[in-house]
Amino acid sequence: MADTTVGFLVFPDFTQLDLTGPYEVFSRMPNVRVELVGTEPGPIRSERGLTFQPRADRAAAPRFDVLCIPGGLGVNELLQDDRVLDWVADAGGRAELVTSVCTGALVLGAAGLLRGYRATTHWLSLDLLTECAAIPVGERVVRDRNRVTGAGITAGIDFGLAVVAQLHDQEAAEKIQLMMEYDPAPPFHAGSPRTAPAALVERIKKERSPLQDERRRLLVAAVNRRARA
Repeated sequence: MADTTVGFLVFPDFTQLDLTGPYEVFSRMPNVRVELVGTEPGPIRSERGLTFQPRADRAAAPRFDVLCIPGGLGVNELLQDDRVLDWVADAGGRAELVTSVCTGALVLGAAGLLRGYRATTHWLSLDLLTECAAIPVGERVVRDRNRVTGAGITAGIDFGLAVVAQLHDQEAAEKIQLMMEYDPAPPFHAGSPRTAPAALVERIKKERSPLQDERRRLLVAAVNRRARA
């Protein structure tokens, strides 16, 4: 089998686990080459302080079989950068699979790659998908034709295993899962708004409301701006 090329977009203030979760899974596939593509030259800092050194810039990036966009606080800046959105649209148009983790789905949506597709993202931003004509689905991993999207942050591992099974087979994904000893047993049942205490969910919604309102404004502006271009 020919090499599978996987490209992750890396940008300031991205959520590192959105990338490193599926990166760990994808890098264990047979015959794979994984590239980090930076939105700017030099090291790029994640939102919690880890620094990454992309091995390719956008201009030099090859065609990817799998394009993956992570999320994070830096998504708001990307929604204002048409040069990056143009690159995402072009790379996605040439990829076999167009994918995202967490709020990376909003970048795909702003680039016009989720129109009419079922998709998921972090639960706080799930309703924003309608602003880019996507169909929100509150599931851990959502596949619709050649679009595969993962929910918030830790869902990137589930997402990665689902993509491996799609590209290879279930046994290949199970082998990776076993070697990673991925057998979640969280100490609390607060990992989803469906299971977390209602008061906690409402408190987080209130705390994040200014960020979410601004994100909606930027997403709507990006969709409208690009529709006029």
